[in-house]
Amino acid sequence: MDWQAGTVTLRATKSRRQDVLPLPVETGEVLADYLMHERPGSAGAAVFVRALKPYDRPVTSTAVQKVITRALRRSGLPYSGSHVLRHTFAADLLERGSSLKEIADLLRHRSLRTTQIYAKLDTPQLIGVALPWPGSVS
Repeated sequence: MDWQAGTVTLRATKSRRQDVLPLPVETGEVLADYLMHERPGSAGAAVFVRALKPYDRPVTSTAVQKVITRALRRSGLPYSGSHVLRHTFAADLLERGSSLKEIADLLRHRSLRTTQIYAKLDTPQLIGVALPWPGSVS
């Protein structure tokens, strides 16, 4: 994390590329509080480390998926995997007026086609706001 620039660099990702993303002030404040008051002592550089011994090991993506799975089960929602968070995020951004390109950038998609899958459109709702085709009667 570059606290001064307000960015976070993602390395060793699934896509095997490095991305620099904005770090919103509120998120940075929460992370700083976690690092100063909640994070178990560790000599490692990982931001998120295990809460159980051995603490020096970074939290894995599998561990995060398991936490999400348990939370979804407790919520009573039908389980659809941890990607439901990405789909919800994309649909919410689209509903708030973000472009597919903006959503693709945030989800780190290389293709807008992938983003279209994530940002499923509410077609019945769109019909209510659709403008008539130029030259049409309606």
